[in-house]
Amino acid sequence: MSKVLITETVLRDAHQSLAATRMTTEEMLPILDQMDKVGYYSLEAWGGATFDSCLRFLKEDPWERLRTIRNHVKNTKLQMLFRGQNILGYRHYADDVVEYFVQKSIANGIDIIRIFDALNDARNLETAIRATKKENGHVQAAICYTTSPYHTNEGFAQYAKQLEEMGADSICIKDMSGLLKPLDAYQLVKTLKNTVKVPVHLHTHYTAGLASMALLKAIEAGVDGVDTTISPLAMGTSHTPTEALVATLQGSPYDTGLSLADLDVVAKHFNGIREKYLANGLIDPKVLKVDVNALRYQVPGGMLSNLLSQLKMAGKSDKLEEVLEEVANVRRDAGFPPLVTPSSQIVGTQAVNNVLFAEEGRYARVTKEFKALVRGEYGKCPAELDPDFKKKIIGDDEIIDYRPADKIAPEIDSLRQRVAPYEEQEEDLLSLALFEQVAIKFFEQRKQEKYGLDANADPKNGIHPI
Repeated sequence: MSKVLITETVLRDAHQSLAATRMTTEEMLPILDQMDKVGYYSLEAWGGATFDSCLRFLKEDPWERLRTIRNHVKNTKLQMLFRGQNILGYRHYADDVVEYFVQKSIANGIDIIRIFDALNDARNLETAIRATKKENGHVQAAICYTTSPYHTNEGFAQYAKQLEEMGADSICIKDMSGLLKPLDAYQLVKTLKNTVKVPVHLHTHYTAGLASMALLKAIEAGVDGVDTTISPLAMGTSHTPTEALVATLQGSPYDTGLSLADLDVVAKHFNGIREKYLANGLIDPKVLKVDVNALRYQVPGGMLSNLLSQLKMAGKSDKLEEVLEEVANVRRDAGFPPLVTPSSQIVGTQAVNNVLFAEEGRYARVTKEFKALVRGEYGKCPAELDPDFKKKIIGDDEIIDYRPADKIAPEIDSLRQRVAPYEEQEEDLLSLALFEQVAIKFFEQRKQEKYGLDANADPKNGIHPI
């Protein structure tokens, strides 16, 4: 037995789960120095949906956010969430882009990269793991936890062993939908600890009300580290409150060593943020309650807030229950993929389409991303798809049964040309690679604010071209 390591998620997954990833760097800044003194194992502060949200909604440079956090956090490891071959986007990228993104993430301040693949297809993690090792980063390879007739503890352990052999420095059980029941958590951690030599971490959400119990049973089973979030942005579709777990373990062989007084300072800051988000509608009360039906729907926190957002925009928020039922059906049809970005968005958006356009028939409007999932562009789904269903969705399109990135040509050279008119830092190329149209809009606005010039001005010297 040894003290349990705490990864604090308030700077990334907590606001991704409760407030559609809208926390600004300015809102984080006043508390960063204090958070660095708490003694956390790591701060999850970047990656996931934060990159997209910075550019698209907050008009912030995500790279500048990372550098700012790093400047204030000198003693605590910074951690990010990385979607394997998807990086932080919604498609597979060429190996050279994955390698460059990893290099720049670590150069700008990331210590630990939690790398996962939505389908638990190890082929999609090869490049990211290799690149992280090359840059001397810590590879925390993640298993996306889900339940289905095709998922077992033995299967998860086999996958963990494969990830360890590929170079993982630690393994994370990534329970993005809060499905892990306490007794199952105990058995899964025991199975993993008997299979791999590297540390095992557990990430789970409060969605179904199980998280605190699951963490405690996992700790009893020997888990090395857990994810929590400071109480004002905890629970609901977010995580177990950090202070509650710290208090629970005090004086035990698992004592985290963290001080409740130090955590209270952090909590007071984020309490102000919570009140602000409740007042301006960024946090919908619906995502704060426990929903045991999550065990049926398997919808992760960030996906739930995004589904709500999609339906609100369509003026159909009353259809949420119907959409959640349809998510389970679409997931089954698609071969039981774990629901996590990008598969959660793909399955969720298709479920929304099936409900909103029900009069036209299910799958009458199929997104290109759902077709890509069925075709194998994202990797292999856990279960074989029904041939008739496959035919209905993709017709006679080619089935991809190889590592999807094998057929993606190098992209860096063409990206260099496209980013040239806007580039102010090397990282701009990567912003463009992931979200081209959004990034260009951001670059143009940045230039306008910085130089007061039109979009054709030269950003390097602020002089209008002749």
